[in-house]
Amino acid sequence: MILDRPIAIAGAGSIGCFVGGMYAAAGHRVTLLARPRVIEEIEANGLRLSSFEGLERNIASSQLTMSEDAAVLGNAGAVLVTVKSTDTAAMAEAIARHAPADAVIVSLQNGVGNVPVLRQHLPGHRVLAGMVPFNVVAPGKARFRRASSGDIVIEQDDAGTAAQLSVPGLRVRSTTRIAGVQWGKLLFNLTNAANALADLPLRQQLAQRSWRRLLADQLAEGLQAIRAEGIRPVSPTPLPSGWTPHLLRLPDPLFAALLGSLMKIEADARSSMSEDLRRGRRTEIDYLQGAIIEIAERRGLQVPLVRRVVALIKQAEAAGKGSPGLTPEQVRPD
Repeated sequence: MILDRPIAIAGAGSIGCFVGGMYAAAGHRVTLLARPRVIEEIEANGLRLSSFEGLERNIASSQLTMSEDAAVLGNAGAVLVTVKSTDTAAMAEAIARHAPADAVIVSLQNGVGNVPVLRQHLPGHRVLAGMVPFNVVAPGKARFRRASSGDIVIEQDDAGTAAQLSVPGLRVRSTTRIAGVQWGKLLFNLTNAANALADLPLRQQLAQRSWRRLLADQLAEGLQAIRAEGIRPVSPTPLPSGWTPHLLRLPDPLFAALLGSLMKIEADARSSMSEDLRRGRRTEIDYLQGAIIEIAERRGLQVPLVRRVVALIKQAEAAGKGSPGLTPEQVRPD
């Protein structure tokens, strides 16, 4: 059984700390491979988890094994990879050096290219793709708040890894269509950049039809590219991906009623890319919108809005001043 040995979180940021904390709250041994800043916050405050659904968990630092040294992975039964896509290759090398050969490796990352990188560096390991549908906000002092809904999904395997990784408050489901699930999440994540450029909470942004129309137009470009590749995306929401652009264009009252019935988003939730800009970190834009541009170039497709969003995010990264706080009109190409 996977949970008979420690679960290691490889790259414990917001998602990693929340997921790892839920395993610790369920009584399992948890190892966090994390930056010194994260470790210091947890040592000073404990790990404090909450959610919009009313969940409250406080985990003492003594319940966790924490280190910035990858040697801490040495006795893991499972390694959940939660680093940014830019760091996947380096983390894979660290896992190869330190994790047991029989440890299962699960990618809980954005994008569609991380698992091939992990498998290339970890030929002796069982590597599974996964998808995290919810976002986690980190207001500071080791507080991590789940701000939207959904279950983790990983690819089905003979060992029943998904069922083994499910604990109270953190359901993990399996699927035989993980590629479609990942592409569906990538489409959904195209909205991350617009949220980062707007400097608005997600709910406030989605309440504005002008922003929703921009999101819809960007998703339409993404869908065009993905369909040209023969990919059938699996939506992370109950609605098919192909319907999403049309629904985003609905009048405000209709859209508000629909959103409320499909998924829950906390009032102050923002995208992880918004937090990246705020903290002066490199974003994952090349692994999200970049994947659409790669297809478009190969297929001879036009994706002007996707290209414009990439350019604006890179400008914001270079400026290092957080979100530029743009309007939908400023985001649209000339």
